[in-house]
This record gives sequence, structure tokens and C-alpha cells, in this order.
Amino acid sequence: FRDMLREGVAPDRVTVSTVLNVPASGTVTASLHPFTVKLGLLRSSVVVCNTLLDAYCKHGLLAAGMRVFQEMPHRDSVTYNAMMMGCSKEGLHREALGLFTDMRRAGLDASQFTFSSMLTVATGMGDLHLGRQVHGLVARATSVHNVFVKNSLLDFYSKCDCLAEMEKLFDEMPERDNVSYNVMISGYAWNRCASRALRLFREMQILCFDRQALPYASLLSVAGSLPHIGIGKQIHAQLVLLGLSSEDLAGNALIDMYSKCGMLDAAKTNFLNKNDKTGVSWTAMITGYVQNGQLEEALRLFCDMRRAGLSPDRATFSSIIKASSSLAMIGLGRQLHSYTIRSGHISSVFSGSALLDMYAKCGCLDEALQTFDEMPERNSISWNAVISAYAHYGQAKNAIKVFEGMLHYGFKPDSVTFLSVLSACSHNGLAEECMKYFELMEDEYGISPWKGHYACVIDTLGRVGRFDKVQKMLSVMPFEDDPIIWSSILHSCRIHGNQDLARVAAEKLFSMGSTDATPYVILSNIYAKAGKWEDAARVKKIMRNRGLRKESGYSWVEVKQKIYSFSSNDQTNPMISEMKEELERLYKEMDKQGYKPDTSCALHQVDDDLKLESLKYHSERLAIAFALINTPLGRPIRVMKNLSACLDCHAAIKMMSKIVNRDIIVRDSSRFHHFKDGVCSCGDYW
Repeated sequence: FRDMLREGVAPDRVTVSTVLNVPASGTVTASLHPFTVKLGLLRSSVVVCNTLLDAYCKHGLLAAGMRVFQEMPHRDSVTYNAMMMGCSKEGLHREALGLFTDMRRAGLDASQFTFSSMLTVATGMGDLHLGRQVHGLVARATSVHNVFVKNSLLDFYSKCDCLAEMEKLFDEMPERDNVSYNVMISGYAWNRCASRALRLFREMQILCFDRQALPYASLLSVAGSLPHIGIGKQIHAQLVLLGLSSEDLAGNALIDMYSKCGMLDAAKTNFLNKNDKTGVSWTAMITGYVQNGQLEEALRLFCDMRRAGLSPDRATFSSIIKASSSLAMIGLGRQLHSYTIRSGHISSVFSGSALLDMYAKCGCLDEALQTFDEMPERNSISWNAVISAYAHYGQAKNAIKVFEGMLHYGFKPDSVTFLSVLSACSHNGLAEECMKYFELMEDEYGISPWKGHYACVIDTLGRVGRFDKVQKMLSVMPFEDDPIIWSSILHSCRIHGNQDLARVAAEKLFSMGSTDATPYVILSNIYAKAGKWEDAARVKKIMRNRGLRKESGYSWVEVKQKIYSFSSNDQTNPMISEMKEELERLYKEMDKQGYKPDTSCALHQVDDDLKLESLKYHSERLAIAFALINTPLGRPIRVMKNLSACLDCHAAIKMMSKIVNRDIIVRDSSRFHHFKDGVCSCGDYW
């Protein structure tokens, strides 16, 4: 094309259309735009306009594509299809839906690409009703009964968890191709139906599909979702035999599978062995580190990715933002927010949902809600994130209100939605509401409860002392005994001093061979609180004999984008003297306001003076003192803690928030506590 220009030969519409179809960069597309204007092709050739528009959309330059669309004097169905596909690809589903409506008003016929785009929109919006309407239009359209459209319908039903409709459509398809099977296997993988996925894979082998075109990546996804390393290694072996293990799709799937199976070394080996690492490869490895809790490694790899000249996509941002939220590094999270805006991914529903979740987990509920309000497009993940945020802040009424709003806007709740709603009810002790939504989940939406749903209900009933109903739920639960559920019961027994059931719960947990010392500690504390010191000592002795140690409590706080960690009675910080002075100053003020330390929280068989001393320097108090010294007056303090706060610390921090006139947000192992003016958001219920 350049040689042609140098020789003075003027390009025509065929030339420009051909060059625009070359998979080059968005910059190249933009450089060709002036030729279309200079040659008058934007006014005279709808084909050139469509090709230019499609090129912009494929490179994610949606605003430029929209300008071309708006300037076109004539549009056909291809024009609308290209614009709809661009919008749906970027998650702008309502815009795509508006274009479809305009196209129908213009009297233009829908093609297979139109229906495919609209099914992508319905999937992104989680709108089952819209998808079924599109299915009806497909059934009535005589010109589009081909395998491409049927595969799009399969994909829609698969991603909306409508397995029965997906299977019915698949069984009725007169023609199936490799994609049909791949979509089915992916759907089964997502819903953890491993046996059905493997059955279809064997069927493909029997039908003699090309071995090199089999959906190995989907099978690796099955192995990762279970997780089942045995299946994963078998698929890996087949890929090696076929010489496909280094190909991009298979190589990325291997990284993902080994990461999900907890074999990070194997994932890293496959990542390093890839000659051409794409953005997907880097994202798969970063996500693997995040999933396995190696958050610093994830951040380091993200920096390496940028140094390698690769641009992060919305999936990369989602993973790395999750890392900053797990570390509770609000400074880093805000930097990533800015970078997301600069890179043009802020309009993505995935990036927006990740940012929302990050702000919520960093103790910035207002910023989380603002992010939600400013999202141009929302999906069920976005709604779930807001419900979950309210749940962790103990604001059950707001969580339920958002749930009702989700239904009002036509979004279908899923298992995660109900888990968040039940969790919110649990945090507030709303037993009736908890049972209502538990029954609604199955009766109204046909969602079978997970162990997590049962755990929330049992936790709620236990917290309000309804141990009779706890026993009834245990009897009908279609799962084997679960450590999480029995731990929840044990915690409830601690609240209500139910020693008999506590002993049963603890014995259940002991028999499961858990390496967690928490059950021993709780049972010992229940005995100690009741003054049964010999029983408490006996439980601790059993714990020591089994080589178990109580997890040390520690807290951390971010100051000037650096994390500072503290353990109880920590003497290692260079500012420990100033921190103790600050705490002593606060204790004097607290004494004047009637603060009485709760020495039962010490639970040591020692005199009261030593008990008082042990309470004074719990890790969260040291973190608060450090933040008070090193941050400006009036700035909220955000402290993260790996264990639950004790009753005395909870009471002390309430008074501290009033004395220093600051918001103090503490995230413990289960929820947020927002202390303000001497009151906690949990209403003293946790």
C-alpha cells in the first residue's frame, strides 16, 4: 500500500477496505482514516465506512468508531452489527441494545452477527428474558438457522447457568461442530459437572474430530475448577504428545489449571517456557499468584508486564486490583484506579466491579458506592459486590434493599448473590429474614444451596441462640460434616456459654484432623470464662500434644503507602515508646469517661494487674496509636486484623473514636467495624 502511494497511484474503495482489514494496530487504523476523508469515501462508500468502523471497534477505539457511525450518511445492517459488536465487547450492553432497537426501527434485517451480538448483550446483563426473546427471533428468522447462531445460543444458556435449556438445544441441533462441543464442555466446567464434560470429550474422540482441534483448554478448565490435578496432568500429557503444549491457548490454560490446583511452581514453569507471552499469559500468571495468596509476587509480575511493553487488559486490572484489596493497600488501589482511567478501561464493567470490591475491602464504603453509582454499565457481579460490601459492614437492611433493586432492574440473582444476602442477615442476627431468603433461593429461583448457604443460616440461628433449629438444619443438610459449619456452631456456643454443645462441636472438629488450633482455643476459653480452669488447661494440653499452636494475632495499617504490622505487646517498632505514651494518654481520657477494662477477655489464670497489662497493648491498639501519631488530624484510620477483635478492644476503640474525633475502621477476620463518635456500625453485634 505504501509502495502504491509512492508511485502516485490513488487508492480506491477496494484498496482502502482491504488495508483496513489487515490486523494492524489502532494507530494504523487512525492513520488510514484521512485517506477515506480525502477520497470522499466516507460520503460515497458504505463498505469503506463499515470497514473503518469495524477496525476501530476491534481495536477497542469505540469513541472513534462511534464518530464514524454518527457521520455516515447511509447505514446498513453491517454498520449496526459492527457497532453493536464493539459495544458488547466493551461491556456497553445498554448502548448495544439501543442500537438493535434503532436497527429494527430502520427496517433492516437481522443477520447471524446481529443475533450473536444481542446474545452477548443478554449474557453480559444477565438478562435471561432478553436472551429468550432473541431465541424467539432466531426461531422465526428463516435465513439464520445455522450452527453459528445455535452456538451463540448455547453459549448464552451456558453462561446463564441454564443447563437444562442448553442441553435441550444441543440435543435438537441437526448440525454440531467443534465449537458446539467446546461451549457445552465449557458450560459443564463452569458448573462443575465434570462427568458430563468428560463424557462429551470422549464422544468427540469417538466421532473422530480432529485431535488437534479438541477442546483441551476447556478440559483443563474442568480440572482447575474441581480441582483435579490427575485430569489436568493427563490432558497436559496429550498436549505434549501432539506438540500443542506451547501454543498460546493451551499454554495459558495450563498456567491457569496448575494455579487453581495450587501448583504454582508448575504454573510458573509453563509461563517461563512460553516463547511468545501474550497479555493473556501474563494475566493468567498474575491471577494464579492472587488466587494462591502470593500478592506481592502478583504486584511484582504486574510491574514486569508493564516493563515488557504489554498493555494490561480489563482481566489484568481485575486481578491486580484484587491483590491490592486483599492487602488492604488503599493507596495502591487508588493508583490503579487512576491507571484504569488513563488506559481507557474504566468503562469496563469488570474493572468497575473490581474497583468497587477493592474500595469495600479497604474500608472505603462511600467510595465503593460512588464507584457503583458512576458505572456506565452494571452486571450481576457489580450488584453482588455492593450487596457483599453492605454485608461485611453489617448493614443488612441496605444489602436487602440493593438485592430488591437488582431484581427491579431485571438482573437474575445467582448463588453468590444469595450467599451475600444470607451473610448480611447473619452479621445482624436477622434469623427470620435469613430463613426467608434461604427458602426463596430454592423455591423461587431453583438454586440448590451450597455448604456456604447452610453455614450462613446455621451461623445466624446459632448467634440468636436457636440451637434447636440448628440441629434441624444439620439433619436436613445434604452434605457431610463441614469444619466451617461446626466452627460456626462453636462460636455461637461461645456467645451463649453453651458448654455441652460446644464440647460436641469441638469433638467433631478434632475428629476431622484439622491442623487449625482455633477450636481448641475457643473451647478452652469457654471453660476459662466459666471458671473451669482445669478443663481449660486439659484442652490446651491436648492442643500442645498434637503439635498445634494458636495463630498469633496481628494487625496492620497503611501509612504513606507503606504497610506497618504489629503483634500484641510488640516491642520491635522504633516508635514503640511514642505509641505507648499515646495509648496512656487515651486511657486517662477513657477513665474519665467511665471506661472499665473487661478482664475476662484476658482469660489468663493470673492476677488482675497482669490481666489489665495484657489488654493494654493488643495489636489493633498499637496500630491505631501508630496511625494517630503519623497521619494528619481528622483523617480516617483503617486497621486490618487477622483475627476477631476481643470485647474489650471493641469497647476501647469506640471510646477512642470519640476522644480523637476520627473515624476508625477495623476489618477483622469476618467483617468491618466502623467506629465513629463512640458508636460502632455493628451495633455491638458480631
